[in-house]
Amino acid sequence: MVVGLDAAPPELVFHKFRDILPNLGEMLDRGAYGELESCHPPITIPAWAVLATGKNPGKLGLYGFRYRRNFSYTEQGIATSLSVREPALWEVFSDQGHSSCLVGVPPSYPPRPLNGNMISCFITPSAEKAYTYPLGLKREVERLVGRYLFDVEFRVEDRERLLRRLYEMTEKRFRVLNYLMEHKKWDFFMFVEIGLDRLHHAFWKFFDPQHPKYEAGNSFEGVIEDYYKYLDLKVGEMLKTAGKDTLTFAVSDHGVKGMKGAFCINQWLAEEGYLTFTHPPGGVVDLEEAPVDWEKTLAWGWGGYYARIFLNVKGREPRGVVDPGDYESLRDELAGKLSELRDPEGRRMRNRVFKPQQLYPELHGEPPDLLVYLDDLYWRSAGTVGHGSLYLSENDKGPDDAVHSMHGIYIAYDPQETLKKGRVEKARLLDVAPTILHLAGLPVPEDMEGRVLE
Repeated sequence: MVVGLDAAPPELVFHKFRDILPNLGEMLDRGAYGELESCHPPITIPAWAVLATGKNPGKLGLYGFRYRRNFSYTEQGIATSLSVREPALWEVFSDQGHSSCLVGVPPSYPPRPLNGNMISCFITPSAEKAYTYPLGLKREVERLVGRYLFDVEFRVEDRERLLRRLYEMTEKRFRVLNYLMEHKKWDFFMFVEIGLDRLHHAFWKFFDPQHPKYEAGNSFEGVIEDYYKYLDLKVGEMLKTAGKDTLTFAVSDHGVKGMKGAFCINQWLAEEGYLTFTHPPGGVVDLEEAPVDWEKTLAWGWGGYYARIFLNVKGREPRGVVDPGDYESLRDELAGKLSELRDPEGRRMRNRVFKPQQLYPELHGEPPDLLVYLDDLYWRSAGTVGHGSLYLSENDKGPDDAVHSMHGIYIAYDPQETLKKGRVEKARLLDVAPTILHLAGLPVPEDMEGRVLE
């Protein structure tokens, strides 16, 4: 069984909250554990796909929640289950005649056939859609909990309502999980609870004294701790249902830390002469709505937890202007300038700029020309233009208190204590799939990139 806790950080699970999480604590005490290095970039999609397949994002062609369509300036898509063409863990189990049960593992909408049962993840458009495999499972879910919740809108000001919805979603999820464990056949069971990630994004500034907007004694100060305790209780119920003969993993796709602000990447590119407008944008607008003069634009960027920079290359983009012979020198020039950026106080930001070829042995899909982690990911990238400053104290897409860090958690626990106990060093997302297959006594595909954690 794989317990997926989206965004659970080692700093809380292994340290700060260790004594208030008895079930995860028992897994720690009696199992193998360690920090789990995420992929590049450390984002829910592609990270869970990397964990499930043992393949890197370049191989998968997934560089974030969104992807670019046909080298267009404006057309984007959302990664779905159809975007993942490499076999996942449950498919290897199926090939060996074993059944699986999956709930909420991104990206799993639309649900694809498998030997077992599936409920799709947070990218599911609505409960009106076909979100289960087999189709009839949807009726069972709705008889049990009514309208199923895949996600909550977390970039909102009404935190009270959000908190109620968050608990409603999680309660329904675990009722369904326990039902499936007890009533469906499975050899491999995996779920991802997205609520933890949403909790961090919506409540981190109320919890973390290091957050620039933290206020001691605020009414939401205990919300994150309370939810962790609640989640630990639910995990304990599942461990009990799973029984003594179930090897259980608790994993997260990335960690979390407080957001310092958002850097306006396109506004910077415009100020530096790489992005040109036919006339000044009329207020704050998305780049897709801005008057971009593509015949004079060399580069533009996307917002998000990291910045994606694209070059306007002749023969690749519709109105490309960058000569292919100048491509590398322009990338190097941009990388150099981006590495020198300073924050509003004049301090040099700890920026990391990557060419995709540095991160991935092979590239599929349409990767950005540069990936930029702003100030060690403490700053988001804002893709909108028309702001009065390059630096925003808030996310330009709505309230958001947290960003992603590079390390999540890894715990492997066998109630019968057949596993070697203690700390596991240098574990990576890529290592989880081969480790699970190895411990299940199944063949590890030769093209899985990770190592078996022992």
